[in-house]
Amino acid sequence: MSRRPGDPRAADRRSGRSPAARRATRRASAVAAAFYGVLGVLVLLDEVPAVLLAAYGVLSVVAFVVYRSDKSAAEHGRWRWWRTPESTLHALALVGGWPGALVARQALRHKTVKQPFRSLFWVTVVANCAALAAFVALLG
Repeated sequence: MSRRPGDPRAADRRSGRSPAARRATRRASAVAAAFYGVLGVLVLLDEVPAVLLAAYGVLSVVAFVVYRSDKSAAEHGRWRWWRTPESTLHALALVGGWPGALVARQALRHKTVKQPFRSLFWVTVVANCAALAAFVALLG
């Protein structure tokens, strides 16, 4: 059976991404969007400064770019010292880049299988959110 050009299954075949991988990327994007929505509401309610929202945005973009660079280095077999250390990836997530890192991990399919990395990543997310909650409580 031939598929029409607009058939979404044809796009999956061309991109090499399974429907499950696409769903995982959508879920990660939804989690990041929900976080930014909550943060935006806190800014509108004057509970946190707007610069905090901007900082999370910048750190997320930086994290995404670093993940993309590391994925590219991994795919092209670059020398070991060109790779980004996992500690740097975790540090970026911990200081506020976790929404971008979460989306990058799923969109790029990078660091999604290695269990120690995955567990520590979620520890950094929880730690960052706990620090943000403490900051909001301190300001309020």
